[in-house]
Amino acid sequence: MYAQIDLDGPAGTLRVSGYGLPVVELVRAPGSPPDAHTPIGTRRAGLLALTVDGEPAALRPARGRLLRWSYRVDVRTDGVHYRLVPCGHDYSRLTRDGRKVGELLCSGNGRVIDTWEPGATPRDIAVGTALAAAFGTGASPWYETVGEIVSELLP
Repeated sequence: MYAQIDLDGPAGTLRVSGYGLPVVELVRAPGSPPDAHTPIGTRRAGLLALTVDGEPAALRPARGRLLRWSYRVDVRTDGVHYRLVPCGHDYSRLTRDGRKVGELLCSGNGRVIDTWEPGATPRDIAVGTALAAAFGTGASPWYETVGEIVSELLP
């Protein structure tokens, strides 16, 4: 399935749509300044509103700090729990109720490369694509991040 991604990071809007896909929209609060590290402009849940097929969905992005796990994003919609979590430098894994449904790659430019497991639904594809486009994918392991911090502190 082809997903059309319309991301405007400075304005804080994202829309994922396509034939046979539910429309997923993510909007940052008007007037909130965007951060430079997140494509949608923030990881603060209170500044974001997510809808899936016109219905509000609960969105909980983690803060994104030292560990890969801290870059996870959780969504609850229509009784289903989705989680996007980095599984490598560039890629993140999408799970539905704890089961892997796909791997996604997005460097923050609004283009997503995806690989879906057999049985992935149109809702899985739309939600996963939206999360990858909005928050990016992948993260460095903690020891590389610590190494970079230490090297910046040394003369």
